[in-house]
Amino acid sequence: MAVQATDSALAGSSAPPAARRDRLRFLRNRKTATGLAILALFALLAVAGEWLAPHDPSAMSDDVLQPPSLAHPFGTTQTGQDIFSQVLVGTRGVLVVGLVAGVCATVLSVLVGVSAGFLGGVADELLSAFSNIFLVIPGLPLIIIIASFLPDSSDLLIALVISLTAWAWGARVLRAQTLSLRGRDYVQAARATGESTWRIIVFEILPNLTAVIASGFVGTVIFAVLSEITLAFIGVADISHWNWGTILFWAQSNQALGQGAWWWFVPAGLCIALLGTALSLINFGIDEFVNPRLRTSTARVRGAARMRVGFTPVARTPHRDTGAAGATGDSGAAKETEGTLS
Repeated sequence: MAVQATDSALAGSSAPPAARRDRLRFLRNRKTATGLAILALFALLAVAGEWLAPHDPSAMSDDVLQPPSLAHPFGTTQTGQDIFSQVLVGTRGVLVVGLVAGVCATVLSVLVGVSAGFLGGVADELLSAFSNIFLVIPGLPLIIIIASFLPDSSDLLIALVISLTAWAWGARVLRAQTLSLRGRDYVQAARATGESTWRIIVFEILPNLTAVIASGFVGTVIFAVLSEITLAFIGVADISHWNWGTILFWAQSNQALGQGAWWWFVPAGLCIALLGTALSLINFGIDEFVNPRLRTSTARVRGAARMRVGFTPVARTPHRDTGAAGATGDSGAAKETEGTLS
């Protein structure tokens, strides 16, 4: 009994770490960890950018078109404005637009897509037609038209406009996935036990759509960030609010490339590229976490890389040992023959 109790105690103590390792497999992925680290850095700059900025981003000075230095790490503009302060302060607007648009578009896509796929019938046809209308509407031209007619195009308002044009594709994907899930055995069992429709959707359907929803959210954030920067770059958005697109707008308007002031547009461009890379890495990590085929192929590639390190294992035949064993066997057989003859 004591042995059984000890074994059960050991089994119980070893189970939680295994479960925790399984839950943390997503965070242990190198792509996911790198993307989250870069995104956390930009989030910190978005929160504390105004306090970390050494100068007022709109303040002019006598340091005109100065290259990067200790006083101005990213250089200055032709009016003496500090570009490093502009990048820090402009981070908040980019992330606010991306996250708000991503959340709103994801909520709309989940409501329309999952409802259409699960309910079916007339509701499916109406919701699918509604999403198809927004799917064929060109998003960026519509955003430009709406933003140009708005009296005050703030970051939140632009985020809402972007979300209204970015939810249709995610809704189509979720509808297709829900159509394949509603015929599964566990969903039919939940219906047979008398579960309500909303409970089946929340506790049976949505948990199996988590990866698709997360991937759609990341893609929408990337689209929203690029749309916000594009609107600021072409002058449609309010250029008095600093963001990375506003920096590029003023650099292009004042012909920074022609003047050789590469420091005016390179930092903002690198920040855009880093943020897009971080979101893409997180998206790749989600795919590898959910898709077993991607996990298997990644593990095989890593295993093959480890096998090539060091000496190549070679199977050797022990000739001497075989000969000695054969001689021993022959002598033993001779002894048995002599004993039989005697």
